[in-house]
Amino acid sequence: MSRAAALPDVIRDIERVSADVAAKAAEFPSSILADVAGRRGALSGRIAPLAPSMRFSGPAITVEVRPGDNLMIHAAMAIAKPGDVILVDGRGDLTSALMGEIMSQQCVALGVAGVVIDGAVRDCEAIRELGFPMYAAGLNPNGPTKFVPGRLNHPISIGGVTVHPGDLVVGDADGVTVIERDKAEAMLPLAAEKVAMESKRIADIKSRKALRPAWLDGALRAAGVIKEGETL
Repeated sequence: MSRAAALPDVIRDIERVSADVAAKAAEFPSSILADVAGRRGALSGRIAPLAPSMRFSGPAITVEVRPGDNLMIHAAMAIAKPGDVILVDGRGDLTSALMGEIMSQQCVALGVAGVVIDGAVRDCEAIRELGFPMYAAGLNPNGPTKFVPGRLNHPISIGGVTVHPGDLVVGDADGVTVIERDKAEAMLPLAAEKVAMESKRIADIKSRKALRPAWLDGALRAAGVIKEGETL
């Protein structure tokens, strides 16, 4: 029997990205982290926050459900630790909400940092008022069932990105970025460098010191748009 076959459907203990790394990552936009991670790890834009002010950063608890059933989300909440982010592969199904106000209130009480669902939620006004970071693919007033088994803390695919339990997950108004747990700490100094570079670029634009990027002519020549020696 292979190791994968021997794994239980519910894995309770996982290795998480450190709280220190998650806290430092929260200082950076999701876009910056996606850029320094190789322009990968950003979930599909259809998975969006219920309000642009919502923010989170923390380790991933991964959940696999059958469309329209939220039994395993309740299981995830039962084992989640403060600061965790619950990511749910809901198969993009929008026919039933997988979470609403009651579960969001429970997440707040448990200290869950946020929830990301490739599926629908409901009670959006109440969740916005609560301020709990909820990201979803859509809304639907229809409620879920609670009896179909799934898996907890196995690798999942959500929004076009593979996520392993314990990976770093950061969300803001732009969306959600996931970085592999083992690579997360190394991305922080790169993110700081990129923020400094972009801040200088914006300052140069505002002062009219540099109104176009220095790399533009070279990139146009490499693409064959302009000839060697030409400039715009």
